Amino acid sequence: MISFKVIENVLRIGPRQGQKAYSAVPKSVNKFSSSWLVERIVRETSLSEGDVRNVLITLKNITKEVVSLGGSLDLGDIFSFRTSIPSKMEKNEKDVCAESLKYPRIIVTWKEPIRKALKDIQIEVDNPARRKQKEKSPSPDPEQKEKENKEEGGPVVG
Repeated sequence: MISFKVIENVLRIGPRQGQKAYSAVPKSVNKFSSSWLVERIVRETSLSEGDVRNVLITLKNITKEVVSLGGSLDLGDIFSFRTSIPSKMEKNEKDVCAESLKYPRIIVTWKEPIRKALKDIQIEVDNPARRKQKEKSPSPDPEQKEKENKEEGGPVVG
């Protein structure tokens, strides 16, 4: 579960510039180190710590090579990535040159198991203002609540 808190900001651009706005930000960031990753892989597999570190170093080197060649790489059920170098739109064909190219980027496409995990993330927002509002609002009339819960007319066939 990821817990969020509400913070206040002053908008700096747009039609609401200078006005206060509120947003939710994580209370703490769950950052996992490479040593944590190595220990976890060692614990769950028969690989030694040195083997895991060698695989990660080799993966880094392969990634650098693929990116420098402008290619793409598929990493199984985790993700695939590709190098992208977008181009500026020039008015004339003769103006298109190396300076027309923008900064290179890496586009990551998550695979289905990871996309599913993203959908299944549980979140909660700790908003004191909403808690106070709920405490202040009067409890609904029991008859009104019963009326809301009662089904009117049964299912519709159509």
